[in-house]
Amino acid sequence: MIDVICKGLLIGILVSAPMGPIGLLCIQRTLSRGRWHGFFSGVGAALSDLFYAGIVCLGMGFVVDFIEGNQSILQIAGSVCLLAFGIYIFLSNPFKQMHNSKENVISIPQDIITAFFLTLSNPLIIFVYIVLFSRFNFISPEEKMVSMLLGLLCIIIGALSWWFLITFFVGKLRKVVNLRGLWLINKIVGVVIIILSVVGIVYPLWFSQR
Repeated sequence: MIDVICKGLLIGILVSAPMGPIGLLCIQRTLSRGRWHGFFSGVGAALSDLFYAGIVCLGMGFVVDFIEGNQSILQIAGSVCLLAFGIYIFLSNPFKQMHNSKENVISIPQDIITAFFLTLSNPLIIFVYIVLFSRFNFISPEEKMVSMLLGLLCIIIGALSWWFLITFFVGKLRKVVNLRGLWLINKIVGVVIIILSVVGIVYPLWFSQR
């Protein structure tokens, strides 16, 4: 049990730690709207990751086969969603975001839902879990259901711990970042997400033609 707990926590952190588009989104929301908006965006991402971790734990071969057979299409579709969101962030007005946040126009559930579906739009994360599960000899379909549930619970606890720490430290910076700084951060985060999305669209197209 202790082995499952430690490995589950580590896997949850390793999946969440890479600073990809969702990580940048959580940082941007923390700085623009406040720490809890950023943290609960991380919660949405963690729930989506948990869904894919559950698929791997249950050994749903047909889902893995489907993703392997449609990897390029799924990567392009997910990248298009991220591209649209990157453009939205780039064009967003930080002053308006802060004003809306004070009026509770942008709610915590909205942060969770948008982050959940943006993360869900990249099913290739399932391969990351396959690699990590194999590397750490983590739970398999032959394990007892209790071990599986404990492992999944520890994965999401590890992921949430990561998002809690990141948004805590980034939230401290919010006090020293002025409105112009927030505007610049929106532009930088938007551009980075747009670039990553374009690469995600172009690479599979280029690879498929070779």
